[in-house]
Amino acid sequence: MGGIVMTNDGNAILREIQVQHPAAKSMIEISRTQDEEVGDGTTSVIILAGEMLSVAEQFLEQQMHPTVVISAYRQALDDILEALQEISTPVDTSDRSMMLKIVHSAINTKALSRSSELACGIALDAVRTVELEDNGRKEIDIKKTSRTPRMRRLIRDPRIILLDCSLEYKKGESQTDIEISKEEDFARILQMEEEYIQHICEDIIRLKPDLLFTEKGISDLAQHYLMKANITAIRRVRKTDNNRIARACGARIANRTDELREEDIGTGAGLFEVKKIGDEYFTFVTECKDPKACTILLRGASKEILAEVERNLQDAMQVCRNVLLEPALLPGGGAVEMAVSKRLMERSRSLTGVDQWPYRAVAHALEVIPRTLIQNCGASTIRVLTSLRAKHTQPDSVNWGVDGETGCLSDMMALGIWEPLAVKAQVYKTAVETAILLLRIDDIVSGHKKKDKDGQTGGQGAE
Repeated sequence: MGGIVMTNDGNAILREIQVQHPAAKSMIEISRTQDEEVGDGTTSVIILAGEMLSVAEQFLEQQMHPTVVISAYRQALDDILEALQEISTPVDTSDRSMMLKIVHSAINTKALSRSSELACGIALDAVRTVELEDNGRKEIDIKKTSRTPRMRRLIRDPRIILLDCSLEYKKGESQTDIEISKEEDFARILQMEEEYIQHICEDIIRLKPDLLFTEKGISDLAQHYLMKANITAIRRVRKTDNNRIARACGARIANRTDELREEDIGTGAGLFEVKKIGDEYFTFVTECKDPKACTILLRGASKEILAEVERNLQDAMQVCRNVLLEPALLPGGGAVEMAVSKRLMERSRSLTGVDQWPYRAVAHALEVIPRTLIQNCGASTIRVLTSLRAKHTQPDSVNWGVDGETGCLSDMMALGIWEPLAVKAQVYKTAVETAILLLRIDDIVSGHKKKDKDGQTGGQGAE
């Protein structure tokens, strides 16, 4: 397409790839699923699923039936999830510094890491605002507005009305013709239009609001009436924005002006103001009592950087959400994989029969994560991985993993590199399930015709 994508987000890259092969398609799909479910671990899931499949290949070559491999994988997955619960550390979600550390480790490898202090704080506050009943929190809702310049730009404790209808004279749905026999009739028609607008404006003015947002248009006449009543009106607000203002200030969106009641008015906002940022005017609704929505305003040097910052921030917020929903942490840097791998190896000794080989293979496959980390640092893969494996045979070494910058072994707890349990569990579930799904496929039969050597088209070709 000739577009530019600058990113470190596995899913963002894979989204742009066009593939035909069904197995490759399902691999790309799992990265998207991971992104939607937990927002992080999109690259890990692809690497892990790929490794699970490549270790399974040797068993299929040895004529082991896929069903046997699958049942061993299933068993391994159950044991992995159990092991994760055992080695996870509960987290106190009210401890701000701990939460910031977690978010920090999620976006440390991304483009946003330069301003990670700021970004982590923003992400945490945003998620908290939406999730928790927090008083006195600021709430910013941003829209571009078209308005009459003489309307008030700063209102304290505004009474807010939200509408989903236009304050204009309604034209007929279908084409209508009116025949006029005398001149007064024409004046009467214009007068009726004006009366209609005056009527709907009176419905609004009756409730004495200070601020009016509508998703549709506002005619000049309606603006005139509203201005006389000292009401600031903002038109053509996006539906999503309108819903969020409703959440922020406690208003109810009305579809008709004659149905407006006192309880529809939002009084939860503390301040309404219009500010100019750069070249554009933005409307802020802030200092809400108990908001359930918030807006983050991002600015950047170029479109590409902005898009990447937005993706990174999304990841950061997802991580916050995961920890709040499931307050348990695991060490990052490949430590979990090594610890779980060791446990699986111990368990595999108690297994009898053919199952134990694929079961053991899963344990080996997990090592792909620390191995990739070591490769990314440019360290000696075999040497570091062997010493990491040796380290994990000692007691109390669950938190040891690879330091992503130096390639040395370090205690992840000391470095403060944490991952939410929800993310890790999802990575393993998705990777193993995908491997199982693809192992079930015996053959791929494609429906396009193949050409013979002499150019004649043969029958249905099977790949």
